[in-house]
Amino acid sequence: MQTHTLVTGRRRSGLRGAPVGAALAAALITAAFVVPRIASDPWRRSLYAGAAPLFGTWLPHAGWGTIPAVVVAAAVVLYGPTLAGSLPWRRLLALAWLTATTWAFALAMVDGWHRGFAGRLTDSNEYLHEVAGVTDIPAMLRGFSGRILDFQPDSWTTHVAGHPPGALLFFVLLDRVGLSGGGWAGLACMLIGTSTTVAVAVALRALCAQDRARAALPFLSLAPAALWFAVSADAMFAGVTAWAVALLAVATRSASRPIIAVAAGMLFGFGIYLSYGLVLMALPAVAVLIAARTVRPLLPALLGALVVAAAFTGAGFWWLDGYHLVVQRYYQGIAAERPFAYWWWANLAATLCAVGLASAAGLHRALSWPRVRALDPTALLVLGGVCAMVVADASGLSKAETERIWLPFAVWVLAATAFLPRSGARAWLAVQSLGALLIAHTILTNW
Repeated sequence: MQTHTLVTGRRRSGLRGAPVGAALAAALITAAFVVPRIASDPWRRSLYAGAAPLFGTWLPHAGWGTIPAVVVAAAVVLYGPTLAGSLPWRRLLALAWLTATTWAFALAMVDGWHRGFAGRLTDSNEYLHEVAGVTDIPAMLRGFSGRILDFQPDSWTTHVAGHPPGALLFFVLLDRVGLSGGGWAGLACMLIGTSTTVAVAVALRALCAQDRARAALPFLSLAPAALWFAVSADAMFAGVTAWAVALLAVATRSASRPIIAVAAGMLFGFGIYLSYGLVLMALPAVAVLIAARTVRPLLPALLGALVVAAAFTGAGFWWLDGYHLVVQRYYQGIAAERPFAYWWWANLAATLCAVGLASAAGLHRALSWPRVRALDPTALLVLGGVCAMVVADASGLSKAETERIWLPFAVWVLAATAFLPRSGARAWLAVQSLGALLIAHTILTNW
């Protein structure tokens, strides 16, 4: 009787905790939207985000992606939990990736083909603007650091300067193989970005948490983060690093451990040449090793990462030089004016818009001390994602636009939905989809 009472008490606490977590997240998001509306004009302009905390402008609108997006959302809400529990594993992963991709594309099409998809990466501050000028890849790599600082004739555009050369190299290689233009670039970013749905599930299953993976998959497929998966290079960054974590998890169990661990390390290594901030993916990686209770894949993974670092260094780009120059470039632009007093907490609100209220609802259970102490794999991966965000936030180098910049960390926070009560899964999926649809139809996002 006493044991039954304790279990029942914990269940009721979990049921109460989920709406409380979502309500607190909703309050933070509301505050982040309201404060700029009631602030003085000069201060509001200093945010450089018309729909702060999201980077975009207020513009209620609809498009031909509206009806498909509603249909996808309804289908996942109605059938997602059942299919996640019954389909064979590989078929489930294929369906989840297809659903995530369809959802992301439909949300992008709310803004139209050019504005919502094909034209996003062709902006004058974006990567494709520089692709045509790269006629010699080795020369680009050797001279990359010399063009990072602003206010010189050959300065890189904002996004190229703000990242290591791996990001530009990716789009240059796409162009070289004949996949040129914004449509192909957007498709590549979207497909790689939405594959995080599969990568997170693969990582959880490798760590003996298949039930949690199945519970989370409908939420991963219907994530509000899809708003930025179809339109930003950060989606590609998220995909690369998510598979690095997934392969590392597989390496802890596989008979081909060294080979898979080297592959994971190479993806981690390439990740830090896509974005400087992705060094923080070390935190989810550590979470994997702790959850698996082994460090055996560590050395081959480090070897794989060093191979990539050696290749970029040998080609003439020294990562630390690039990082120090990027910090200077960061404060040459609008970041010097954006107030940290607002963005340190509004960053979190923006990211909550990407992971949705359902993720916030599951966080209190995912991060509970008993689960963390017991080395629950899902809880540890969620904790790794949260810690990466906290460190990035504290650095002061992420002021605004974190709904896309933190996508590589956010995909692991989405796994917190696995801890929601199964009886309420459809209701929380509805909350997730309604949040994404509301943003897509009221804010014209820049990404």
